[in-house]
Amino acid sequence: MTRILLLDPATPERLARMRDFLPDGWTIDATPTRDLGDQLKAIQGADLVIVSDVPMGEDLMTTPGLRAVHKWGVGYDGIALEAARRAGVRVMRTTGSNAITVAETTLGLILAVNRNIVRGHVGIREGGWPKGELAATSMKLSGGTVGIIGMGYIGKALARMLRGFGCKVLYSKRTPLAAEEEAEIGATFRPLDAMLAEADVITLNCDLNESTRNLIDRDKLALMKPDAILVNAARGGVLVEADLADAIREGRLRGAGIDVFSIEPIRQDNPLMGLDRVVLTPHIAAISADGFPASVKRMFENFQAVIDNRPFPREIDVLV
Repeated sequence: MTRILLLDPATPERLARMRDFLPDGWTIDATPTRDLGDQLKAIQGADLVIVSDVPMGEDLMTTPGLRAVHKWGVGYDGIALEAARRAGVRVMRTTGSNAITVAETTLGLILAVNRNIVRGHVGIREGGWPKGELAATSMKLSGGTVGIIGMGYIGKALARMLRGFGCKVLYSKRTPLAAEEEAEIGATFRPLDAMLAEADVITLNCDLNESTRNLIDRDKLALMKPDAILVNAARGGVLVEADLADAIREGRLRGAGIDVFSIEPIRQDNPLMGLDRVVLTPHIAAISADGFPASVKRMFENFQAVIDNRPFPREIDVLV
């Protein structure tokens, strides 16, 4: 019997959907809470682990009998890769599988902030009609300049979507794309500081690593135009949340859309809580009900390769 543990808590309905794709002789269950103690108990006897948002630290990675860990998504900053190497645990991710959904969510957050959609909805729900008060901060996206930090699968998908709005798309990353690929996706490289100063919208779509941790802080935000907005659908640690909150509160930035946070679930004392010109979503950018079957099948195929000790169907998924 091969046992999979979903390290993040899951509803019975979600587990039932995953069981529809299980190979014969495999089982799957989930940790009841995000508490580390519960996770340490639940992981005992697990052959394989799927992790989504919760960290997979060394204390979990060194569980006896554990053979493989699969990230549901692509961000692996919370996974103890060195501990996995030492323990001989394979680590994988679903590279590129959620690029479209994250790009769509990024675009949705841009529109929600630019057009004051959420503020309008809340105003009506609370019995008002805030049309007049929202006019001064409602801006169009079409024809504007969007700067993308990070140009992997997600950034490229977003750049292609923005062509439909007639946007000028800039991007910043350590290694610029080839000229042919820039032309294909319709994006132009800029050094980060220059891009921050030029763009009407800045989106974070990069990995979290030592070079990007706290990348967008008070100094970088000060380079942005006061009527610009910022969207983060990458990782909470790329952005200094308190600095962003100050910039918005003091009128140095028009607004923001944030899907990821330095501590998740978000705490009530997070400085972004309660700010009118900030749209917050609970790390939903990568999820989609219609993309669920393909992601689950892909993870199970990778797990099967580990069990069978054979080459992986997609080597690009393999981290360790």
